[in-house]
Amino acid sequence: MVKLLIWLFPVFLVISVPVGQAMIGATGVALWANDKPMAVIAQRLYSPTQSFPMLAIPFFILAGSLMMSGTFGKHLVNIAKLFVGRFKGGLAQVSIIGSVMFGGVSGSAVADASALGNALIPVQVKEGYPRGFAAAVNASSSTVSVLIPPSIPLILYGLVSNTSIIDLFVAGILPGVMLGLGMFSCVWFVAKRLGLPTAPMPGGFRAYRKELVHALPALVMPIFVIGTLRFGIATPTEVSVMAVAYALLVSGVIYRDLDRKTIWKAMVETGTMTGAVMLIIMASSAIQWMLTAERTPQMMAMWVTGVFSEPWMVILAMNVIMLIVGTFLDLPAAVLLLGPLFVTIAQAIGLDLVQLGLMMVVNLAVGLYTPPVGTTLFISAAIAEARIGAVVKALVPFYLMAVAVLLLISFVPFLTIY
Repeated sequence: MVKLLIWLFPVFLVISVPVGQAMIGATGVALWANDKPMAVIAQRLYSPTQSFPMLAIPFFILAGSLMMSGTFGKHLVNIAKLFVGRFKGGLAQVSIIGSVMFGGVSGSAVADASALGNALIPVQVKEGYPRGFAAAVNASSSTVSVLIPPSIPLILYGLVSNTSIIDLFVAGILPGVMLGLGMFSCVWFVAKRLGLPTAPMPGGFRAYRKELVHALPALVMPIFVIGTLRFGIATPTEVSVMAVAYALLVSGVIYRDLDRKTIWKAMVETGTMTGAVMLIIMASSAIQWMLTAERTPQMMAMWVTGVFSEPWMVILAMNVIMLIVGTFLDLPAAVLLLGPLFVTIAQAIGLDLVQLGLMMVVNLAVGLYTPPVGTTLFISAAIAEARIGAVVKALVPFYLMAVAVLLLISFVPFLTIY
C-alpha cells in the first residue's frame, strides 16, 4: 500500500496535479488497490479540522495581512535603511533587515518575498543592481521569516510532532538571526566586488527617531507573541487571536489606514492561504494514517539506525534527504509528510525534537529558492524580470552560507536552546 503511494504521488506532481489533490488522489488509489475502506479518506480529511491549536494558523496570517496592508511596510523599509543603508549594497541589506522585521509580523516567506520584493527590487534595479542579484537577495532573505516567530511552518511541525510550539518559537530566534547575519555578510562581499552604492536614509537622527516611533507599534508584535507565550499568559491559539486584535488596534488607531477595503482584502488573502495550507494538512492526515497502519516510521527508523552506525551520520543523512525533498515539494507539505517519519528516527538516536524541527524548517526553506519548484525564487525572478539561471548563479554564496548555518544547527545543540 505504501509502495504504491510512494510511486503515485510523484507521478501526480509531474503531471501538474496540485500538491493537496495529488496527496488525496494517491492515497485513494492506494487504498482502493489494497481493498481498504475508502471511508478512511473522509474520516482523516475531517479529523485535523477539529484541532483547536490549528486555529492559530489563520489568525496569525490575518494579523500579518492587516499589519502589512497599510503604511507599516513603508516605515519598515525606512527603518532598515537607517540601520544598514550606509553599508555597501545598502538597498540589498535593507531586504535582509526588512525580512527579519517582517518575519515577526507575517510568519510567511511567500508573503515576505512578494511584499518586500515589489517594494525594493525595482528600486535596486534602477540604482544599477544586477537583476539576478536583486532577485537572489529577495528570494533567499525572505526565508528568514520561517524561523522568526510567529512562524507558520514551526506551528505545523509542532502540531504534527506534538512538540511545544512555544519552545519552537523561542528556539527559532537565534538560528533566524544567524541566517540574517550570514546573508548580510554575503551581500556585503558581493556588493564590494561589484561596487554597488550605499543607500543612506536622509535626515539623520531626527529621521531615525521619527521612523522608529512610526514603526515601533508593529515591531513590538513578535515581542508580544513570544512574551505572552513564554510566561504562560495564553496558548498559541489565544495569542493568535490577540495578535489580530492588536493588528486592528495598531492599523485602525495608530496608523489610521484601516478601512473596509483593507479588511476585506486581508480576509480574502487569509482565506486563500489558509485554504491551501488546510487542504495539505487534511490530505497529509490520510497519508499519516496509512504510514502508521503499516508501521512505516518504525521500520524506517530501524533501517536507518542499522545502516548508519553513528548518530551524526544519521543526522547528516536526514539533512540530505530534507534538502532534496525541499527542492521538489512545498514547505508545508514537506513538513507534514517528513515530520512523522523523522520524529521516530530522532527519538531512536536521542535527537531533541525541537532541534529536529529547526533543522527541518531551515532545510526546506532552502528549497523555497532552489529549482525546480522554488516559490520565492520564481516570485523574485518575476518581479525583477530576470532569467532563472542568472538568479540561481547569484544565489550560490547564499546556498553555501545556508548549508553552513544548517550544519551548525544540526551539530551544535546549544544554538537551538529554548
